[in-house]
Amino acid sequence: MVALGAVIATLLGFALFYGLKGKKKSIDSSMKSSENRTWKSDSGKSTDIIIVGAGVAGSALAYTLGKDGRRVHVIERDLCQPDRIVGELLQPGGYLKLVELGLEDCVSDIDAQNVYGYALYKGGKSTKLSYPLGSFNSNVAGRSFHHGRFVQRMREKAASLPNVRMEQGTVTSLLERNGTIKGVEYKTKTGEKHTAYAPLTVVCDGCCSNLRRNLCNPKVEIPSCFVGLALENCKLPFANHGHVVLAEPSPILFYPISSTEIRCLVDIPGQKVPSVSNGEMAQYLKTVIAPQIPHELQTAFISATEKGNMRTMPNRSMPAAPYPTPGALLMGDAFNMRHPLTGGGMTVALSDVILLRDLLRPLHSLDNAYSLCKYFESFYTLRKPVASTINTLAGALYKVFSASSDPAREEMRQACFDYLRLGGVFSSGPISILSGLNPRPLGLVLHFFAVAVYGVGRLLIPFPSPKRLWIGARLISDASGIIFPIIKAEGITQMFFPVAVPAYYRAPPVK
Repeated sequence: MVALGAVIATLLGFALFYGLKGKKKSIDSSMKSSENRTWKSDSGKSTDIIIVGAGVAGSALAYTLGKDGRRVHVIERDLCQPDRIVGELLQPGGYLKLVELGLEDCVSDIDAQNVYGYALYKGGKSTKLSYPLGSFNSNVAGRSFHHGRFVQRMREKAASLPNVRMEQGTVTSLLERNGTIKGVEYKTKTGEKHTAYAPLTVVCDGCCSNLRRNLCNPKVEIPSCFVGLALENCKLPFANHGHVVLAEPSPILFYPISSTEIRCLVDIPGQKVPSVSNGEMAQYLKTVIAPQIPHELQTAFISATEKGNMRTMPNRSMPAAPYPTPGALLMGDAFNMRHPLTGGGMTVALSDVILLRDLLRPLHSLDNAYSLCKYFESFYTLRKPVASTINTLAGALYKVFSASSDPAREEMRQACFDYLRLGGVFSSGPISILSGLNPRPLGLVLHFFAVAVYGVGRLLIPFPSPKRLWIGARLISDASGIIFPIIKAEGITQMFFPVAVPAYYRAPPVK
């Protein structure tokens, strides 16, 4: 009986061992099958990268990654042509980025206008500031256009690639598992809920992003609002130039958006604007703004005001403050914004697209989310010198160009205008930074304080009175108070000394 019991126990042990082994194989097989399905959407199509948003950044990124052979799924809330009053002027530096991406034909056949510089107006005087384009090909210039036409061309170009899938849908949430973003949940235009999975999700859903709170610390400021009008049947005093009027209370912009239309953007400080519906806005534009603009544009300006086709939008600024998150990355206005006065947003976005493309090119697999997240810390550092220079210039120039009752601030404003009128390096240096052709942070700071010193020098000539000395001291103090907080928010070390940041040297992950 004992021998029989031993035999039975042995047989049961073998059965249990092989049963568990078979079950383990079945579990392992199921996990492997699940992993194979991880990067598929509900439609069953495999995806390398999900891009949320098909604006300038999203469309450009989809095209360049698709061209590199990546399988890209773009989910855009509305694939109809956008209708916006900003994102209409691409600086020459941005155009060069467009060429580098192979997207320069997106500004063809949309009635885009070449822009060769700016005209600056203050107190009845004007000066022309040309882009330093002498060393570039003849087709290099700024471009101004209807924003929606430009974006649609980029979307069409991206969608023309067989491995780029463009879909209309609203992303409602990021799918997170154990701290890693695995994909997105979204609703189609018919209201159906779907999920899509990919090893990397790039969120670039614009200035009103509903997803960025998961990926960054958004400190959004709204220093002012733009009122936009389209002027017809008129010509700019300086053809093919943007025009900036240093008006009161803040700047007014003019630039062509087609061969027959000129965009006017009136800046109104703060978040509250006169009502359009009850006629307050039209009255404000006619009585306060119209007398300050160049007389060549006044008739068309008043006519556009009377038509009532005015649109307003808040001007947002937000420094980049990412939370490095495995499986996800932020780009475009969802990630970083600056005042649109200098038209630098698209240049920053396209520069970021090129940087991300170059970082991804050595990688054959994107499956190791944690290694990839560590590697992408270099993206946040490498982008800083260009992005922060453009961001800082936009914020500082808006404050300098805005009117003030403070004598020191008003002296700074006048000094800036007169400094740029000096010509030579005094105008070509700042305009090369603004244009994105030479966005160096040290050059920006040097020119900014050169303006302040120039303003102080004017106060001390011919005789330095105590009052002038006091205003001069306050001018230097105000200049520091304008630029240093912006630089601090951008990150001093990353902006000026990126090579001192360990992430600068981050190598591609080895599988």
